[in-house]
Amino acid sequence: MRFAEQAMNSEHPQWDQAVARPRILYERPEDMRSPFERDYTRLLHSTAYRRLKHKTQVFFASANDHVCTRMEHVQLVASVSHSLCKQMGLNTELARAIALGHDLGHAPFGHHGERVLADVARESLDRPFWHEQNSLRFVDALETLPDPDGRERNLDLTYAVRDGIITHCGEVTHKRLYPRSEAVDLDQLSKAGEIAPFTWEGCIVRVADTISYLGRDIEDAYRLGLIGRSQLRWLIALVRESGHGSQRLNNGLFMHQLMLDLVKCSCPSEGIRISSKYYGLVVALKEFSRVHIYDHYRLRAYQEYATLVIRTIYTHLAGEYVSVNIIGRLRERLRPYPLLTRHFTKWLLTYSSERPNWGRFKRFDNRMVYDLKRTEDYKQAIIDFISGMTDQFAIRVFTELTSLQMEASPLTP
Repeated sequence: MRFAEQAMNSEHPQWDQAVARPRILYERPEDMRSPFERDYTRLLHSTAYRRLKHKTQVFFASANDHVCTRMEHVQLVASVSHSLCKQMGLNTELARAIALGHDLGHAPFGHHGERVLADVARESLDRPFWHEQNSLRFVDALETLPDPDGRERNLDLTYAVRDGIITHCGEVTHKRLYPRSEAVDLDQLSKAGEIAPFTWEGCIVRVADTISYLGRDIEDAYRLGLIGRSQLRWLIALVRESGHGSQRLNNGLFMHQLMLDLVKCSCPSEGIRISSKYYGLVVALKEFSRVHIYDHYRLRAYQEYATLVIRTIYTHLAGEYVSVNIIGRLRERLRPYPLLTRHFTKWLLTYSSERPNWGRFKRFDNRMVYDLKRTEDYKQAIIDFISGMTDQFAIRVFTELTSLQMEASPLTP
């Protein structure tokens, strides 16, 4: 419990900043939850979290039920973070909340989809797109939950959780990781990994992210036949050379040993770190995964397909822009595509100044995100809309756009 005095709790000198929210959140009578536990449940009930079960971790839209999805990855990160914080004396509730929200803004089709949307954002808006920032954008502006009066409001998470989400990018290295001491405006961050997290718990989530995916990606690749027995034997020999001692490449055992090493090597004065022995193993496994999994030739065709899906949806919607009555134009021009039209116009009406004061929209009390008289805001709305899609939904929309549909009876002679 060497970190117990550093845990983010009510006795910490930066507690008030850590639990500050963008807007004051309503209080429930006799609520048993801490501020970070409330954040965890708000994230758990969000629609962005639910969609993670159909979002790619590494392998696109896999029909194999036992291959890791983005939701399972998030749960693995939460589990590893909880175990590490419990062992080290840090705040487990804060770590679990950060872990649950850290990938809510991930694009469909995994990191390849993220690269495609980053290209689109740069070409059309001269802006960056990175999933850590997009995760913060979703929890800050694009997700709502009903309050006790039924009004849909933004999540309004605590600063420590929001900070942990946008700063979770970073790999396990031999270098020491310390939290920063000052609070910054998170909306002003311009790139991934720009600053360290604000809390020790955020640092733990950053490391747990790598611990959680490294062995599991190899396990899934073997399950899907991307790596063979000879490569697996080479990996086992590599792991044994590191002193791991296992006769098999067991992901659970690998994660456990790496977590033990991190706990042993870390302390407030030395920071969060792993030993040089395990650092060498992590580097070797990452390079193996890059060469034999992430760059595997069997994934290239699907990457090209994912690129086509995302760019086709963006091009169709971007080409319809007008500054006046854009909702009416979309409903008229995109009538042959009811799935896309219904969901995209609903998105615009929910988050823009065009929102009407009738029907279901009367319940919304969230912040406005888009001014649809500005073409930049409309293009950003498309990017946000696509980034929130699951793999399957994006494919359904693409199929709708590329299927010719007859609107009238054929002419008769």
